[in-house]
Amino acid sequence: MNLKKTFIRDLSEGGGVEGLFLVTKKETSMSRTGRPYLSLRLRDRTGEVEARVWDDAERIGRAFAKDDVVAVKGHAATFRGEIQLNLTDVRAVGREDYSLRDFLPSSRRDPAEMIAELDAVVEGLKDPHIKGLLKALLADDDVRRRLMTAPAAKSMHHAYLGGLIEHILSLCGLARLAADHYGDVNGDMLIAGAVLHDIGKIYELSYERSFDYTDEGRLIGHITIGVELVDEKLRLLPGFPRETAMQLKHMILSHHGLLEYGSPKRPKSLEALILSFIDDLDAKVQAFRAAVDSGGADERWTPYQRIFERYLYKAPAAPSDEREPAETETARGGKRTAGGAPDDTPAEKRAADPAAVKEDKELELF
Repeated sequence: MNLKKTFIRDLSEGGGVEGLFLVTKKETSMSRTGRPYLSLRLRDRTGEVEARVWDDAERIGRAFAKDDVVAVKGHAATFRGEIQLNLTDVRAVGREDYSLRDFLPSSRRDPAEMIAELDAVVEGLKDPHIKGLLKALLADDDVRRRLMTAPAAKSMHHAYLGGLIEHILSLCGLARLAADHYGDVNGDMLIAGAVLHDIGKIYELSYERSFDYTDEGRLIGHITIGVELVDEKLRLLPGFPRETAMQLKHMILSHHGLLEYGSPKRPKSLEALILSFIDDLDAKVQAFRAAVDSGGADERWTPYQRIFERYLYKAPAAPSDEREPAETETARGGKRTAGGAPDDTPAEKRAADPAAVKEDKELELF
């Protein structure tokens, strides 16, 4: 039973609030009069909002914890120009009362539809050994369930529920195109690499209440986890060709392309080389789209994107007879060039603080 009916994007000042939200921050603070109150941050798939419990904070605080989905009652007010909820009741609800997709970003595609599409891709393979391995993997109930839910990354690309299988299906399509185009490519091997390359992310990432890394993800990583998963299934398939197994595992081990990007091996087969490039291509195209779709005050340019280390152009191409705009000031106070692109000054690059995403880049990359 899903009780989620109120969404953060629909909140307005003065309105009553009664609904389900995910608690992403819970702190006890003291008011100016010395009374304890709860400072909360709540989220759903449409955004985040600050909330406060001013009265009976100690009793209400015992009814839930950070990362719980809670039912709340209260009203919306405006504080420093932003909506803030003043709550009179907060209590944790059971897992049966909500869908996780109401609280975390999710693929627009139906997960059941995507897993059925992946089944069809595997069924269409000609190599009986590769097909048998992939069917054994997808027949594992835990793998299948996680694959339908897992994001492809914490933040870098396809960072939403169902993002991993969406990424895999996109790579399968690119793999078919590449195999048809180049002719001498082992298409079944390349598609298998597309399916297997990130399969370890179903255990590398946690995605029950928020996106983060598991202990296994931080200590071992999805590349090694993926090879272990393949080895586990290969033990159930006597007579599997050693050469095929070796090439499949090489594709997992090398798909990040370079040693400095986290791959223990660089691509040394044609299929592994193609996989590393189409993986990078698909990840970057999705990250580009996400940056453009995220909005912002400027209709033509995104804010500075740390992933790409540049601004991204999002406006449609201007007609050929449209005059170039004169130099103007950006809303941030920086100059634009005559074409409208913000200057990539060293100061702005320092402000972007690439070190803030260093760990994520080491773990995810593309």
